[in-house]
Amino acid sequence: VQLQASGGELVQAGGSLRLSCGASGRTFRSIGMAWFRQAPGKEREFVAFINWSGAYTYYADSVKGRFTISRDNAKNTGNLQMNSLKPDDTAVYYCAAGARTSDYRDEYTYWGQGTQVTVSS
Repeated sequence: VQLQASGGELVQAGGSLRLSCGASGRTFRSIGMAWFRQAPGKEREFVAFINWSGAYTYYADSVKGRFTISRDNAKNTGNLQMNSLKPDDTAVYYCAAGARTSDYRDEYTYWGQGTQVTVSS
């Protein structure tokens, strides 16, 4: 499975962005996917995950109520809708996929290249 994240850009605090993750291969449709992010000088941290069918989602406390993860298996894509953005959301955002849905990054086998999100105050 190859993943490619896109949609990151500069946005003002309070604004919205929608990140997309395009996937190759049929395997993507049967495995979970997640978004992680990494700010400068910090560890890569979990943001959200969604199971293979889209029926189950889970969010980090820092984004709960503001971000929504979704997927479209017919199109082999995943998305992260980000609303009410804050400067603390500034990071490189990575999509990931793996057989087990988890908030632990080592559970994910496949990773995209990352897309930069910058939120100005």
